[in-house]
Amino acid sequence: MIICAALSAVAAPQHHSEEKATSYGICGTHASAEDRMISEEYLRNVAASDENANARPPPVIPIYWHVIYTNRTAEGGYLLDSRIREQIKVMNQDFKLSKFSWRLAGIDRTLNTDWFENEFFNTPQEKDMKTKLHMGGAGTLNVYTVGFINTDPLLGYATFPWSYASNKINDGVVLNYRSLPGSDLPNYDLGRTLVHEAGHWLGLFHTFEGGCNGSGDGVADTPPEQSPAFGCPTARDTCSSAGVDPIHNFMDYTDDACMNQFTNGQIQRFTALAAQYRGIR
Repeated sequence: MIICAALSAVAAPQHHSEEKATSYGICGTHASAEDRMISEEYLRNVAASDENANARPPPVIPIYWHVIYTNRTAEGGYLLDSRIREQIKVMNQDFKLSKFSWRLAGIDRTLNTDWFENEFFNTPQEKDMKTKLHMGGAGTLNVYTVGFINTDPLLGYATFPWSYASNKINDGVVLNYRSLPGSDLPNYDLGRTLVHEAGHWLGLFHTFEGGCNGSGDGVADTPPEQSPAFGCPTARDTCSSAGVDPIHNFMDYTDDACMNQFTNGQIQRFTALAAQYRGIR
């Protein structure tokens, strides 16, 4: 499991500064030194191109969606099928250039107030929930929607693909139910949280990984970034090397409306890592 600091905020609809972005968590996915080593070691040894890639049909990734709720209301986490299908549409729109697509394979609902309110990484609630509900294999995305009521208030967190072999049941994304399209969560109500977490699930790091030093996120065409960006700070440039901060990238922390891209380098990276560790090809 991977953990990162909760840094962002629920704020007024206008763009908000990093100083104001302190009351609501964005992402609980953190790349450790071991995570970086594993991914970079594989990518150094993998062929630059796959000669058979163009001969295969584009990958379609099944999603099993697990709705955890405390009562049968929107506020209680009870998501309707229509809300979930809108989220899948956003996923397919945002991953279009990668040729990856996503298919809703199933939805189940579980009334469990303890899971809804207390689920968090490395908790008994997480282990119990995932042990009972997880479906499919390495190439299947399990999404669990919860409330994060009594924990650090995150938008979501994910597991990396190379972690699957050592803890299969733990694999997937845990998502705040309020982050889906059409929710009441200011700035994070267009469904980009799951796009972001799916990026981690496929092998991407945050754009601000490593700050201005070292290899950063391991992707050559994402300019280095000293720290997460919030709101939509046009022309933000926190590192002296070439390129302004990639504030429009799905792997930053900006508002949903500000995010609109994976770079070619990111697509190449997660395509290679998904093939190696998830058998998605």
